[in-house]
Amino acid sequence: MSRAVNDDALDVLFRKARTHRKWRPEPVTKPMLMAIYDLLRWGPTTNNTNPARITFIVSAQAKERLKPHLNKGNVEYTMLAPATAIIAYDLAFFEKMGKLSPNPDARESWSKKTEIELLEAAVRNSSLQGGYFIMAARALGLDCGPMSGFSNEGVDREFFAGSQIKSNFLCNIGHGDDEGMRPRSGRLDFDEACRIL
Repeated sequence: MSRAVNDDALDVLFRKARTHRKWRPEPVTKPMLMAIYDLLRWGPTTNNTNPARITFIVSAQAKERLKPHLNKGNVEYTMLAPATAIIAYDLAFFEKMGKLSPNPDARESWSKKTEIELLEAAVRNSSLQGGYFIMAARALGLDCGPMSGFSNEGVDREFFAGSQIKSNFLCNIGHGDDEGMRPRSGRLDFDEACRIL
């Protein structure tokens, strides 16, 4: 029996999904945020390292803390979004390997990696998890507005001071408002982006 999802699901996840910048006033609730995480956590990462750490910015106070670190063009989009996820990574992700890996030596093995190796693994795998985050949110009926227009240093200072957690990118989430949506930009065709050897 085929395990492929139907065309409607593919439209929701990919073909008709858009990056949203305007939002309807419906809230994004804690159960919705928990449901997103419950889906994304099953996506694969290197050795099941799961380095992503997500901070959800929902309250007015938290939004005010985030605001000074946003690029000017992203302030309005983000302040009006019901929630903003800071998709971050934990450079000390290996401390959780006792729970995440059946290999009893996994934590020790990762702890011996260089700073560059840990950074590379954390960024790559938290980026993967960020992609899973977007797909999970869309699958649950929410819209996303991922962005990199912010000060990583400022966000890290504001929200992760004294920790090994560093921001990767932001993703606004909610119920998107299609009013004023820009025409969809082009995409590369298969032969422009792929080759089969």
